[in-house]
Amino acid sequence: MFEQFPKQRPELPPIYREIFQKHYLENREGLSRGSSLTRRMEAWMHQAVARDVCGLSGDLSTLEIGAGTLNHLPYENNVRVYDAIEPNEALVKALPERRGKVRDCYRDIFEVPSGRSYGRVISIATFEHLTDLPAVVARAGMLLKDGGSLRVAIPNEGRWPWTLGYRLTNGLEFRLRYKLDYDVIMKHEHVNTADEIEVVLRHFFADIRCRVFGLTRGLSFYRFYECRMPVRERCQAQLSSGGRH
Repeated sequence: MFEQFPKQRPELPPIYREIFQKHYLENREGLSRGSSLTRRMEAWMHQAVARDVCGLSGDLSTLEIGAGTLNHLPYENNVRVYDAIEPNEALVKALPERRGKVRDCYRDIFEVPSGRSYGRVISIATFEHLTDLPAVVARAGMLLKDGGSLRVAIPNEGRWPWTLGYRLTNGLEFRLRYKLDYDVIMKHEHVNTADEIEVVLRHFFADIRCRVFGLTRGLSFYRFYECRMPVRERCQAQLSSGGRH
């Protein structure tokens, strides 16, 4: 499976590019009816990722991959050291009161200094977007301190409950508002399925636990993975092979 990486992201047609940034910001902040409903459901992902910091002390130093508008920060009240990765600078600057709570913000995981390490690396609804997912997961593994964990929540992309869910919420609203097919946006944004993401995580981590928002992996809307014990020789081999894009 790894030979398909890095993947090529499908280009958006011009009419979609004109509205994409506005739509993305509204979607992340739940500013429309459809995205507001989606955001309430997505709270499960945020809560799953942040569950380990509730009432805990110790090394909770955290790096978030794909921070967007930093909308996960309210769930991380016990964390004192928080770094973020977000390539879209406009999203990070959209809410300056959140940006002030972040120590350092990077555009790419490979910008994080090699001497820096974290007790937690987290990501919410991002891994489905990454064209070179193995490189990012390998780098995350190398940035973890001993005993640390990679905590990842994702939509169940590639399974019918997720597809039906977005078509009846954001997809329906998008069609009514713009008279355009939302599937074009999804194919541009979601280049990895949930099953592909799990394969990559299991390759680079020896201890993986999965929970779902639903009944099973096949019958759920979201998945959460807690990944421990990075296989560092595999991570290093991936990075040494030039696996970063």
